[in-house]
Amino acid sequence: MRHKIEIHDAGLDIEIADATEKKEALLEAFQACQEGRCGCPTEEYSKLESLTIEADGDAIKLHLKSKSGEAFDESEISKCLQYTEDKLK
Repeated sequence: MRHKIEIHDAGLDIEIADATEKKEALLEAFQACQEGRCGCPTEEYSKLESLTIEADGDAIKLHLKSKSGEAFDESEISKCLQYTEDKLK
């Protein structure tokens, strides 16, 4: 699973490419986070105001908006993505 993270003022965007084989499982995991049931071993979830999920072909796009005055740590977000992928193996 390849991913690209783009940081911006209001949060960050994640694009996951080549998700075909695990797409449904990944969408379920991300939906759990969207619903407040995130299992990632990081404190980044406490900074999250909202999460939007888009599925397009074999790609998944996540739009994370941070709470006012908060900023996401890109390395922690990467760890969370790796944790999610490892859970699906």
